Amino acid sequence: MKHSLILVLFCIGFVSFAQEGEKERAKALDESRNLTWEANKALSEDNFIEAEADYRKAIAKSDENSAAPYNLGNAYYTKETYSEAFGRFKQAGELATNKADKHRAYHNMGNVFMKRKEYQKAIEAYKEALRNDPTDDETRYNLALAKKMLEKEQEQNDQNQDNKDQQDQNDQKDQNEDKKEGDNKEDNQDQDKENEGDKGDEGDENEEQKDENKEGDGDEKEEQKKQPEQGDKPQEQQQQPRPNQLSKQQIQNLLEAMQNEEKKVQEKIDAQKVKGVKVKNEKDW
Repeated sequence: MKHSLILVLFCIGFVSFAQEGEKERAKALDESRNLTWEANKALSEDNFIEAEADYRKAIAKSDENSAAPYNLGNAYYTKETYSEAFGRFKQAGELATNKADKHRAYHNMGNVFMKRKEYQKAIEAYKEALRNDPTDDETRYNLALAKKMLEKEQEQNDQNQDNKDQQDQNDQKDQNEDKKEGDNKEDNQDQDKENEGDKGDEGDENEEQKDENKEGDGDEKEEQKKQPEQGDKPQEQQQQPRPNQLSKQQIQNLLEAMQNEEKKVQEKIDAQKVKGVKVKNEKDW
């Protein structure tokens, strides 16, 4: 009897506690919904800061109010803050207790993925939205668009890859041509060096030949200085006397001198003939 009384009291206490907890949850949900309404009003008045603050308070008040994170996600989406928007839509989908709310949350997550050009993730989000509401034509249209954009992206990627492969081939071809040209240039430079070396040897030989010719010319000039030039002054060379032999001019002068002496002697003879022989005078007495 005593145990039965204790059990009854425990059950009564538990029910009372549960009822009290239910009241607190209901009260918190009501406050969260009121804050959500205030946030919607501030957002309609273009007061984003106040709206964001009220939405956050509403989310903190109750985890049963999926409208608060959903509406805050819409506010972020309008501001093009897509990362924040996606987080709030995801939160709303997890808190949603009915298919309609889940459908809206996943539909908007798909929209965020479309803005990010993450088409494969958008397709998955739209599919999840349609699982919760297969009758939504807008979600079905967005799903078809996401599939079309993904196909176009893949084609573009394939084209870019083909272009990249072609560019790589062209670059490799250019590199091979440049290498070949560089090798040919090096070969030509080596050949030029060899030719310059040969020219240098020929130049050395030519220089040596020039030096020999200069030396020969110098010797010949020295010999020409020592020997009389026969072609320039032939008469002077012929007039030069040989050793122990009178020149023609000396002979001519000697003859003239002899003629002058003979002339003087002849004149003396002629003078004596005119005067006669000198006679010695003697006295008669």
